[in-house]
Amino acid sequence: MTKQEILIDKVQRKLHCIFWQKLRPGKWALYLYPAYRRGKRWKRSGTVPDRSHLYLTARPNKGAGIGHQMANWNAGLWFADIFQVHHAYIPFASAQWDDFLGFGVGEITAKELLKGEGYVKRTLPYFSEKKEEDMRMIQQIIDSYSGRKVVFYLERDQIYWAQCGVIPQICERFRQAPARKQDHLIFNPDELTIALHIRRGDIANGDGTGAATSMQRRWLEVSYYHRVLEQLLPLIQKEQKYVIYVFSQGKEEDFAELQDFPNLRFCLDMSARDSFLHMVNADILVTSKSSFSYKPALLSEGIKICPENFWHEYPKERHWVLASDEGTIPESGMEQLKGLL
Repeated sequence: MTKQEILIDKVQRKLHCIFWQKLRPGKWALYLYPAYRRGKRWKRSGTVPDRSHLYLTARPNKGAGIGHQMANWNAGLWFADIFQVHHAYIPFASAQWDDFLGFGVGEITAKELLKGEGYVKRTLPYFSEKKEEDMRMIQQIIDSYSGRKVVFYLERDQIYWAQCGVIPQICERFRQAPARKQDHLIFNPDELTIALHIRRGDIANGDGTGAATSMQRRWLEVSYYHRVLEQLLPLIQKEQKYVIYVFSQGKEEDFAELQDFPNLRFCLDMSARDSFLHMVNADILVTSKSSFSYKPALLSEGIKICPENFWHEYPKERHWVLASDEGTIPESGMEQLKGLL
């Protein structure tokens, strides 16, 4: 993806944001979509719609981080299944992330369909997955193209709140990716690995404190991780050696509160892909309020300890343990950890 393409995408998304979030147009805006107008006219017959040549896809936000891009991509995969059509692949902004994740292996791309298979592109209007009326509207639009060759595009940054519904599909793709043969970990297989992702960078002021903006809701103090560790570490068997890896940005002194703990290693200059890979493979991953650690958690087979106040959902299963914004793990969560350790 070239810089010019990323810039164009940013401008287009900014204009979308102004129109949909600032101007907040009413339902009349739906009529701007040819697909909506067609669906509105269509009358359902008694026959089952022919969806054999219908595809759905979502465009990863080219100017966003990989966590955000994965959220876009996951939305395409999820809604293709919900609306009972095929999924068409759109690559991530970086070919290196495409290779690393392996999500596109064996999939047909939207570009291939539109270029050589006689398909046409139709954009779906924004909708809320939590509103039955909206979901019926989108299904009617899709079914109105019964028997035709269409690639439906979700609108830019169409929200799929849960995200965790696609875990089986993305885990299978990730584990079978050819790139797994080149994975290199600094972890010692004889040690219990605890990975802490402490989000800083984009939400920190120059002095390392939380930015006084809307990004504050994404900030967790270092004390949060200290509190999690002081509850977690006593549960680890005494004969088990463990190492705590800190994945973040900044300087070691920014995390002075954690120096109390033994076997602490800082990974502050590790590349994004290597950090992502290590978080996926950690025995215990302590996530932040960030898609960059939430997405590795979705791919991880280990224990995940996560902040309960987050914008995506967590699976209701025992390897996922929630903590308050102060880092306190409730009694039920402590029981979960005892059973897992």
